[in-house]
Amino acid sequence: MTAFTPSDHVYMAEAVRLAQRGRNGVTPNPAVGCVIVRDDSVVGRGWHQRAGEPHAEVFALREAGAAAAGATAYVTMEPCSITRRTPPCTEALIDAGVHRVVYAMRDPNPAVDGRGGEAMRAAGLQVDEGLMAEAASKLNEGFALRMRRGRPFVTLKLGASLDGATAMASGESQWITGPEARRDVQRLRARACAILTGVGTVLADDPSLTVRDPSLGETPRQPLRVVLDSQLRMPTTARVLAAPGETLIIGRRPCEDAAALAAAGARYQPLAGDTQDRVALDSMLRTLGDTEINELLVEAGPTLAGALLDAHLVDRVVVYQAPVLLGSETRGLADTPRWQRLNDGLRLQLEEVRRIGNDLRITARPGEIA
Repeated sequence: MTAFTPSDHVYMAEAVRLAQRGRNGVTPNPAVGCVIVRDDSVVGRGWHQRAGEPHAEVFALREAGAAAAGATAYVTMEPCSITRRTPPCTEALIDAGVHRVVYAMRDPNPAVDGRGGEAMRAAGLQVDEGLMAEAASKLNEGFALRMRRGRPFVTLKLGASLDGATAMASGESQWITGPEARRDVQRLRARACAILTGVGTVLADDPSLTVRDPSLGETPRQPLRVVLDSQLRMPTTARVLAAPGETLIIGRRPCEDAAALAAAGARYQPLAGDTQDRVALDSMLRTLGDTEINELLVEAGPTLAGALLDAHLVDRVVVYQAPVLLGSETRGLADTPRWQRLNDGLRLQLEEVRRIGNDLRITARPGEIA
């Protein structure tokens, strides 16, 4: 096992910070950062900025120039060894004369996994792996899950009162949480590859489900919007159809009004159903994985939220909790009629609790990831 030095940790930590800068724009690729060091000085920095454009190593090598010869490259993910949209990064590092490559995590893509390291070792480079692997892996949980299990990483976002209500019995729900929490949700959306909701939420709230915070850029990347609509109730006048970006409607059967939906700005796709004549959630997630969706943010009502939780298809729960009591005539976070006993509940591991304005943001994960 490699004994990494304190300097190794410092430079890899910088590479991780660089990778974070690209996480909102690189989908369906992973977010990767690279730092090139020679004689204890950083001579090149780079991060993957957008799919189809050069990878982090290429940007760092360009900045380093001739100084890359004999240097050490710190990369948050194993350099790729295959030609995809861009040439292999292993070749670029070898051709530049880099002496040593340290990478945090292996590439979970089965076509690369371990082969990048092997190619560089075969060319005579010193290759060390595993430094700050946990931090690098957390940046790319969605990419890794899609590579290994064929589905995106699912984050369920919920907004609730202190007593667990998401809306009044009448359906009134705007706004339980404050403006700071709503701005924070914009950052969740910007990171997501797609946002999932149900047609019931569209009919009740008519959301746009877009990224529109000016601090995230004048023309931010808009995640794919996915609407589950088993009974084909989607109105062609819905805001989600007119908003910038793409909308995918998933139903249970061929849609006679598919042309009208297409004219309104949506794609329609029928999928297999479950025993209750609803869209099969596991099939839906595999379909999104096939279309290179890494991270899926769910902003839905209690029916869809409960179905995903009951099926153990949620990887992270983010609850924005407002310090307000709404009483007994309210709607809850999730409809889970099969949960009848205390032991039926889903135990979560707290990851973070943070104050956002006057609200709390609670991030937790199931004990066992689906």
